[in-house]
Amino acid sequence: MGGKAKRAAIYLRVSTDGQTTENQRLALAEVAARRGWQMVATYEDAGISGAKDRDKRAGLDAAMKDAIRRRFDVLAVWSIDRLGRSTATVATVLAELDAAGVAIYADREGMDATTPHGRAMLQMAAVFAELERGMIRERVVAGLTRAKAQGKQLGRPKVAGATEDAIRNALSAGKGILKVAAELGVGSGTVQRVRREMAVPAG
Repeated sequence: MGGKAKRAAIYLRVSTDGQTTENQRLALAEVAARRGWQMVATYEDAGISGAKDRDKRAGLDAAMKDAIRRRFDVLAVWSIDRLGRSTATVATVLAELDAAGVAIYADREGMDATTPHGRAMLQMAAVFAELERGMIRERVVAGLTRAKAQGKQLGRPKVAGATEDAIRNALSAGKGILKVAAELGVGSGTVQRVRREMAVPAG
């Protein structure tokens, strides 16, 4: 395709502080080089869930404002779910970009919204991603319900009776929660539970 090179921006997001956006950055820089796009901006939200609204994601908010100002022609993301965790959020972003005349490229899905077909495929990908998350949630809930019906204990196991006796003795002797927890190698929450069961007034 002749003419001026497209100006491209990339948007990076990871959900937790323990993750890095570097792999996304490298993949998208490679795409831009391969397609002859001119990289003009990078927007990033590190350690921020895609479930959060746009006003809680400074990177996405800045990208959308610059899209409206036509500072780039294409917004590239590693995956469509980087934009949001719900179909409604993704659809809103796509609609705003489309109105601004900015196309979106999603690398993992291999979709380029410079065409009507690409836009439709991106929206379908968002629908199926949300459906998959919903099905996973349903399976988890069903599994927990089944385990409960079978009499399986869920959550953290209770400490041994001897340990609870030792906690009670230590609390009765006037020791504090943190000291008891440290001495007996249990969590402070366990000591608090035992104290509640003893109805020992806080002191």
